[in-house]
Amino acid sequence: MSIENLHAVPNLTTVLTGPLRKIEQTLLDQQSSIETWFRKQWRKTPAPFYASVDLRNAGFKLAPVDTNLFPAGFNNLNVAFMPLCIQATQSALEHICPDANQVLIIPENHTRNTAYFESLAMLQEILIKAGYATKIGSINPEFKTTQTIELESGRSLTLQPIIRDGDRVGVEGFYPCAVLLNNDLSAGEPDILKGIEQIIIPPMRSGWAHRLKSGHFSHYQNVAEEFAAQIGIDPWLINPLFTTCGEVNFMKRAGEDCIAHNVGNLLEAIQKKYDEYGITEPPFIIVKADAGTYGMGVMTINSVEEARELNRKQRTKMSKIKGGQAVSQVILQEGVYTFENWGSEQAVAEPVVYMLDHFVVGGFYRVHTGRGRTENLNAPGMHFEPLSFAEPCNAPDEKMPPDARPNRFYAYGVIARLALLAAARELDELKRDDN
Repeated sequence: MSIENLHAVPNLTTVLTGPLRKIEQTLLDQQSSIETWFRKQWRKTPAPFYASVDLRNAGFKLAPVDTNLFPAGFNNLNVAFMPLCIQATQSALEHICPDANQVLIIPENHTRNTAYFESLAMLQEILIKAGYATKIGSINPEFKTTQTIELESGRSLTLQPIIRDGDRVGVEGFYPCAVLLNNDLSAGEPDILKGIEQIIIPPMRSGWAHRLKSGHFSHYQNVAEEFAAQIGIDPWLINPLFTTCGEVNFMKRAGEDCIAHNVGNLLEAIQKKYDEYGITEPPFIIVKADAGTYGMGVMTINSVEEARELNRKQRTKMSKIKGGQAVSQVILQEGVYTFENWGSEQAVAEPVVYMLDHFVVGGFYRVHTGRGRTENLNAPGMHFEPLSFAEPCNAPDEKMPPDARPNRFYAYGVIARLALLAAARELDELKRDDN
């Protein structure tokens, strides 16, 4: 990456920056009380081991649109943040598994995704530098022999088939006390991991076989309302409205009436808020599978008529997600514009913030030259630009304007941590249900 690009930052190209500057200024003015509030929340509900949060910045609204508890993309982080990653990893594991000195990573079942392998190699490097012997054991049933993969970055990655020995899993000669999932378990809990005595981080109940995005955003709505009351802002400015439809089958056109009806209601609710804030842009809806990741099963809807007239290509796209899992429930989420543009091509961009434990450890911009400001950017053709701030994400500069780079990134970190808190409460609820 050129020095020029390393110090670049997307331009917020909208006249609607006034409301955002007010939010950012409020966050800066109340930084001390905000950090105190977060500390109290983490004492009540500890953060997940790691997560990434996709944000959208519309100038008048800054909100999370997705939270991933099994993040990939560690290779896209600014290398300047490595010391912070190491410290956060040590803090997290000391709390979760104080006796751990070895970690087994369970990766996704990808066999040819070199970008994912780069992320996996970086995650392993973070753990090793944090002082934990770390190996990678695949649960892919087709994976039978050890493979070493040479990566473009110059790193090498060794993948080994996972072995179960009694109530423990590992790879040959390596049975650690901590197992780190980097697999979202969309296909369900694998039998080889059931009933083991080792601690699994995060718990298998965190996988998409058990969780719904609507459940996460219900918790986020509560968090946003509590936080907004704490600092005196309208929670809508940081919270996307949403509703759900269950029992849908896109190929059989089942559930279309539910989707169309809820699209109409949601568009009306968004328009009322737009009118309140003098926003002239048209509202839109993002419809996506209520479970799953990798940007699959996502589409933009602009009207009730559009919801009723999905063509076969759209219905086919929405019918299945990762691993061929059928979509039977969807979340309809308020679309949040992204008015951030990157580079001479003015490609649309959105920030993605990464956290280890409750610490923000960096992030990147997801950039797409072929997508518009209302579309999902997590799609083929995207690329990543590391966040260029030299300062940690929790170090705003009160002497600079609210939209200066360290201050805007502080705002990103606050909103991302609100989503992390929602995830923490979500996992705590699942744990209590199990008990």
